[in-house]
Amino acid sequence: MTTLASTENTALSAALAAAINNKTKPLGSLGMLEKLARQIGLIQQTTQPQIIAPALIVFAADHGIVAENVSAYPQSVTWQMVENFLAGGAAINVFARLNHCALHIVDAGVNHDFGARDGLLDRKVAYGTRNFAQEAAMSTEQCAQALQAGRELVAGIKGNVLGFGEMGIGNTTSAAAIMHAMTKLPAAECVGAGTGLAHEGILHKQKVVQDAVAHHAAVVAQNAPLDILATFGGFEIAMIVGAMLAAAERRMVLLIDGFIITSALMVAARMEPAILDYCVFAHCSDEHGHRQMINHLGGRPVLHMGLRLGEGTGSVLALPMLHAAVNFLREMATFESADVSQQNA
Repeated sequence: MTTLASTENTALSAALAAAINNKTKPLGSLGMLEKLARQIGLIQQTTQPQIIAPALIVFAADHGIVAENVSAYPQSVTWQMVENFLAGGAAINVFARLNHCALHIVDAGVNHDFGARDGLLDRKVAYGTRNFAQEAAMSTEQCAQALQAGRELVAGIKGNVLGFGEMGIGNTTSAAAIMHAMTKLPAAECVGAGTGLAHEGILHKQKVVQDAVAHHAAVVAQNAPLDILATFGGFEIAMIVGAMLAAAERRMVLLIDGFIITSALMVAARMEPAILDYCVFAHCSDEHGHRQMINHLGGRPVLHMGLRLGEGTGSVLALPMLHAAVNFLREMATFESADVSQQNA
């Protein structure tokens, strides 16, 4: 695997800062839009960045950990929601249409036979992972297969902005276990309600995660990101890791959604730290632990709307902010062109 290059470029960074500061506005007055404009300019290596054909891939898979009663919903909801995506009726379908974002649905490992279906990309590794409370969620070979599938999927994406979504009953438990294993934060700070567990259910889920991570203490002690991914992850999470790495190698803007997507980024960033240069944290989820994840990665979310749906919804809702960032840089008048006086020295 090639080492991912950082986007840092001193000369370009200075040129972007000058272009941003010369717009007809007080210095810094567009706040985070200015930071986004600079970041996207550095990713695209230009002072005239643009958003072209944004896309989002939703990866779906099932999780053996649901045998430990960690979800408020039955596993069948995973395949039922995939059907909803294909029918165009889910929140992500609505928001993708609204924001002119191409949407791709992937079966990474759902415990269901869909057959050949229009609009469904079949990359099924297996019919769900194993129960990581007892054994590794996937084999090394399955993890590698999922990573490669994610990489290959990105090769077919045409635009320069890519968001990531997920669907998988039990996947907040996988994400929390990855977080607990990689950050060493207490399980209580990593585990939340997921799809809507009551307080007692959250406490049970915390214990499941804590005990599972302790059960795999030897793997955790080695601190190897791919081993942690194979032990606690899902096929959708592993495919997202591969897709993120491939997208960054293509100098795409990576739109990072909520808790599960950020857990995949934690793995990818441990493998290639420079990937964080390419990431826009779309929002901070209300899923417990997401803020801690973002802080751990040094990110700053664009939105904070109380979302905790997943599917990539937060990523697509942040797309207008990306358009605003590049468009002000490309289209807004300068002090000279508008004949506007600059602030006093």
